[in-house]
Amino acid sequence: MTKATESDSHYNSLEDMSVADLLTNMNKEDKTVPDAIEKSLKEIETLVSEIVPKMKQGGRLFYLGAGTSGRLGIVDASECPPTFGVPHDWVVGLIAGGDSAIRKAVEFAEDDLEQGWKDLLEYKVTELDTVIGIAASGSTPYVIGALNECNSRNIATGCITCNKGSKIGEVAKFPVEIEVGPEFVTGSTRMKSGTAQKLVLNMISTSVMIQLGRVKGNKMVDMQLSNNKLVDRGTRMVMKQTDLEYEEAKAILLSEGSVRKAVECQNK
Repeated sequence: MTKATESDSHYNSLEDMSVADLLTNMNKEDKTVPDAIEKSLKEIETLVSEIVPKMKQGGRLFYLGAGTSGRLGIVDASECPPTFGVPHDWVVGLIAGGDSAIRKAVEFAEDDLEQGWKDLLEYKVTELDTVIGIAASGSTPYVIGALNECNSRNIATGCITCNKGSKIGEVAKFPVEIEVGPEFVTGSTRMKSGTAQKLVLNMISTSVMIQLGRVKGNKMVDMQLSNNKLVDRGTRMVMKQTDLEYEEAKAILLSEGSVRKAVECQNK
């Protein structure tokens, strides 16, 4: 049976389309992604509900993938420390072929059934950790091998894939299968599939961090103050929560290092 991600595009003769038609048709396909995700919200909720209590006990979240899927996991993991002020080892992204594969494809790296687990071993994974395999096709050996090993050691496993009834979906204890259908360019899973994976990763990490208390109200009170824009944003957040004027709020923010600490300092 042909995988949905490998099915022929609904469009043909793409090279004959005008730029306007190409953009319109791609946009039309992209609009279907949120609807596809909506059908799997319950599965995403189940996965998040598995992650949170483990992380409250000191567990970590691992993303594991190859190619585009691996890069998306790394992007999401790398954004958690600056956004939520958490240590870099709370959420970890691993990619087949190692860090060099982030920028340049490493041939056949994803076909190694044992390497994914070897990569996880470097982090001394435990039963408090959760490992999410990301694979649009749902058949990536690098990911499947790692999830199988995790299962045998009672380490929670999830997945994000874009094919129903996939191998990775069978292996993962908490699967999320988002079937977005054929890509605009046949088989190019960096398109709708990649968009779906990115959105689901955003949902998982953000909801987990909110549940862990890293957001207050609707504000990133623990964000890293790594540039002038974020310092300005943080200053205005402090102003809103206190009676301080801009310069005083900014000084206290920089002194305390976070919005949360600056506000708590003023409310003592």
